[in-house]
Amino acid sequence: MLEGRPVADAIWRDVEQRAAAFEHRLGRTPRLGLVSGADSGAAAAYGRQIERQFTRHGLDVAARTVPAAELLEAVRGLSQDDQIDGVVLLTPLPEEVDADAAVQRIDPSKDVDGQHPASLGRLAQRRATFAPATALGGVRLLDHYEIPVRGARVVVVGRSPVVGMPLSLLLIDADATVTVCHTRSVDLERLTREADILCVAAGRPGVIGPEHVKPGAIVLDFGTHPSADGAMLGDVQTEAVREIAGAITPVPGGTGPTTVAVLAQQTVRAAELRNR
Repeated sequence: MLEGRPVADAIWRDVEQRAAAFEHRLGRTPRLGLVSGADSGAAAAYGRQIERQFTRHGLDVAARTVPAAELLEAVRGLSQDDQIDGVVLLTPLPEEVDADAAVQRIDPSKDVDGQHPASLGRLAQRRATFAPATALGGVRLLDHYEIPVRGARVVVVGRSPVVGMPLSLLLIDADATVTVCHTRSVDLERLTREADILCVAAGRPGVIGPEHVKPGAIVLDFGTHPSADGAMLGDVQTEAVREIAGAITPVPGGTGPTTVAVLAQQTVRAAELRNR
């Protein structure tokens, strides 16, 4: 099992050291701005998780929960605030909010979760940028467990701009040979069985079973789906697949713990770059 907690703990140690050095130099800690819509319970819950983790490790959070009509201006305001180092727009957004317009209000230099289209564009061009934290967390997990990526055949199931596409670009930059497929790909089973490393962010519980996995392959599961009995399910049938995989991330406790830690690390990095 590729547990995410040791990976996150190592990232948090780096965050704490750099945040302390930043505070010693500038007299304040790196600060993240969070914006969510007033009627979004899921966004509010994620926001509370970010606040708890950030403050526990020496970072500040300025959270704004606003009505839909004020959301665009709230994002713009945090982007223009010199005391804010990173900005994250929490989703889902209220239905009446134009998601593209909201994301484009984020200053790309503060886009610590890779939400702005410019961030994905720079990632595709192999330029320095902030990648989405969940995708980058998966790469950090592979690095931590010293799983060779260079020259590996990687298959990514999922093409979202939050996980699948940025993860593919990060792995290409790490010299992997990457195939991107999805739930509408013809003969998905054949494609996934070619993978030395199989990354699954399909957004469907249990879509990947043992028939999709080459014996000995490394499997990263980015799915999180609450079941009727309160359990958390991934996109991979964990118990069945672990019998043939070389290693697999559990759900929960695999790729999840790294996301907020990477978000914090990128907030510190944004603060450092803005205050060099």
